Amino acid sequence: MSEAYSPVPELNLLREFEDRLGPVFYSEGFELSAYDGDAGLHTWSEDPAFVGRFIPFAKANGSGSDYAFWRCDDRAELATLPVVFVGDEGDLYVIARDLGELFQLLALDREPVSEGFPEPGEVEEHSAGHAEFVAWLETTFGLGPAKDPEALRHARADLDDRFRAWARPFTHAVDD
Repeated sequence: MSEAYSPVPELNLLREFEDRLGPVFYSEGFELSAYDGDAGLHTWSEDPAFVGRFIPFAKANGSGSDYAFWRCDDRAELATLPVVFVGDEGDLYVIARDLGELFQLLALDREPVSEGFPEPGEVEEHSAGHAEFVAWLETTFGLGPAKDPEALRHARADLDDRFRAWARPFTHAVDD
């Protein structure tokens, strides 16, 4: 790869994995999109103080939802920023405390549902590149699929509350 996809090394590694894998899905509904592209955040608020705090990087499902980093502070390590789900049906919430946690959730090979991911269970048919993704995740980061998405949801609850409190002045659509 001659030009980096992003300033986030972990996302660059994922892009390289995608390029090697070819045009197949490895997690249901997920695919990298233009780094720092449009995720429809302007439909929530046009205020640059709102829109400018997000860095979109991927599609979350086949119907128009996205993932974006929330620049909750000015840390240099972007992969450690919280990841927000920008839903096509009006959802806006923290889905993962950082990129590594999102990768673990993606390894479940399920699309997100109401404020998180469903519990691991039998998936009738995994995405074509799922096994390769799980192996890549283990080899590259020493991570596996999330064992307890509900525990992760509880672990990020305070962070999500903080996010909602921050977003509330920009848009009244973010629920308590």
